[in-house]
Amino acid sequence: MSITTRAAVCRVPGQPWEITELDLDEPRANEIRVKFFAAGLCHSDDHIQKGDAPMRLPVVGGHEGAGIVEAVGPAVTRVAVGDHVTCSFIPACGKCRYCATGRQQLCDAGKNAGTGLFPDGTFRFHQGGEDFGGLCVLGTFSQYAVVHEYSVIKIGDEIGFDVAALVACGVPTGWGSAVRAGDVRAGQTVVIYGAGGVGSNAVQGAALAGAKNVVVVDPVEFKRKMALSEFGATHAFATAEEAHEFVRETTWGELADRAIITVGILSDEVIASAIRVVGKTGQVTITAVGKGLIDENPGMLIGYQRRIQGAIYGGCNPLTDVPLLIGLYQAGKLKLDELITRRYKLEEINEGYQDMLDGKNIRGVIVHEH
Repeated sequence: MSITTRAAVCRVPGQPWEITELDLDEPRANEIRVKFFAAGLCHSDDHIQKGDAPMRLPVVGGHEGAGIVEAVGPAVTRVAVGDHVTCSFIPACGKCRYCATGRQQLCDAGKNAGTGLFPDGTFRFHQGGEDFGGLCVLGTFSQYAVVHEYSVIKIGDEIGFDVAALVACGVPTGWGSAVRAGDVRAGQTVVIYGAGGVGSNAVQGAALAGAKNVVVVDPVEFKRKMALSEFGATHAFATAEEAHEFVRETTWGELADRAIITVGILSDEVIASAIRVVGKTGQVTITAVGKGLIDENPGMLIGYQRRIQGAIYGGCNPLTDVPLLIGLYQAGKLKLDELITRRYKLEEINEGYQDMLDGKNIRGVIVHEH
């Protein structure tokens, strides 16, 4: 028996998110149905809607989400009906080469993120004979979704769903871009480009790792103020040039140890700025999405032995790092409530994304009504 669910979908790139009703299949083997209560408005979904990133359409948006397991299919072992869960936008099977070597963010089960196909080659969302994929085989912009058990992580019942939704993507992606992929160490100087939903967590990660200088570059004054007052930045500048001059002066010309790129849209300019701001053996971690090219003379890397590191999921292992991050939040060492600037109804999703693009939000959250 299928059920009906209300969801925000994208049918054609460039068109606003459309609220519609879909039919949702029952969960099959190793699948569960989640009743979602909250979904984060991540920039990645906007890239899909704008057509900046390839995705099979039509698609149910949303890959940050948290809710309650409402039904389970055969052979499910990770969770049970009634469990509170957050999503993992890359599933973690625990058995492939990458999971088995502590690199769950590269799990082979993540291969269908751009189609929404389940491992058996079928879909669970339908409307009038048309199949809808879920973004990252999730679709958290729906009241209900059927997902694979590899794509959820059990959380404590005491954790708010809006906070838990953010730990599905933005928090580990940002925090890990500093602590895991970025390898920030105590006493270092770190420059973070972009202080939105991901960048703010890179700031928190760098501060928690003990960085001496946590320098933020963001043109939006609101985001700079939040980075300084809430998330642990020591300095904040509107332009890369101002940040570079500060770093040069404060390090006596040695420059930064780490640069982390978490801007909304990647560009040649920000990559060049990041490469130039790090000194000898410095590392640039690229987390942002866009069309930027690394258009630098190789001598810029060779002479100073600089490194460029791409990062997915911040280099985090979702099955271990998501509970770790929730533990830091519960201990008062990681701020999550402060990331949520505004909550929206599902019908307000286009307004929520416009607020994000206008620089009004660190993170907006959809609160599903049931």
